[in-house]
Amino acid sequence: MTGILYLCATPIGNLQDMTFRVLETLRTADLIAAEDTRNSIKLLNHFDIHTPMTSYHEYNKVEKAGQLVRLMAEGKHVALVTDAGTPAISDPGEVLVRMCQENNIPVTSLPGPCACITALTLSGLSARRFCFEGFLPVDKRERRMVLEELQGESRTMVLYEAPHHLRGTLEELSRNLGDRRITLCRELTKKFETVMPTTLSGALEHFKTQEPRGEYVLVLEGKSFQEQRREEILSWEAMSIEDHMAYYERQGMDSKTAMKQVARDRGVGKRDIYSYLNK
Repeated sequence: MTGILYLCATPIGNLQDMTFRVLETLRTADLIAAEDTRNSIKLLNHFDIHTPMTSYHEYNKVEKAGQLVRLMAEGKHVALVTDAGTPAISDPGEVLVRMCQENNIPVTSLPGPCACITALTLSGLSARRFCFEGFLPVDKRERRMVLEELQGESRTMVLYEAPHHLRGTLEELSRNLGDRRITLCRELTKKFETVMPTTLSGALEHFKTQEPRGEYVLVLEGKSFQEQRREEILSWEAMSIEDHMAYYERQGMDSKTAMKQVARDRGVGKRDIYSYLNK
């Protein structure tokens, strides 16, 4: 019998958010793999848990994952915890999960706290469709590419940011996406939890005088349908109606169908296109 990898969600602030199932798993596992053992030992001590612990972090994720998989292949049960929240969300847990799958080691997730979901529910922005970006890439070229992609994103976006980078990131978001609604969340589930609904311009103004403190979750409004539609119309208007018609006819549309589509793209009536082409 092989062991099991348990992905154990731990509190993001308030220790009372720890689930009974996670507590039982941490007590009965053969080993706890922690992103930062110095942080996790405080959690274990609080709940009087004495299971052996090993480090599993960004800088040893491949080598240590191999070691943990070998232990589980021998029948040992491993509980994976991140510093706070759900493992594999913006941490190296995904590498261990993938390696377990490749070696037929069972993996199960014990749900619980997650900063991105907590912030999304508090944001007041649409939660029907959203995307999670985590921390923006450090590499300048990759960061620029991600920001360019986000320019057309219509879903609500959730990002993480450290306090010493917050102002710069807000400036980049404003420069690339324009002024959008944003909710800034910090100290989630803690005594001094802060939820600040504003705009990018309002946030920039606020942090001119206020020093950012603590880790932030940024929940950012996506591009509205009206804004997308306006941009589509402007892009088609840059093309002549003749070229616009030819574009659809090359795709196999007959003239009548192409005319309807051109009118729809430009936000005008079909008769307007017909009159222009037959003047």
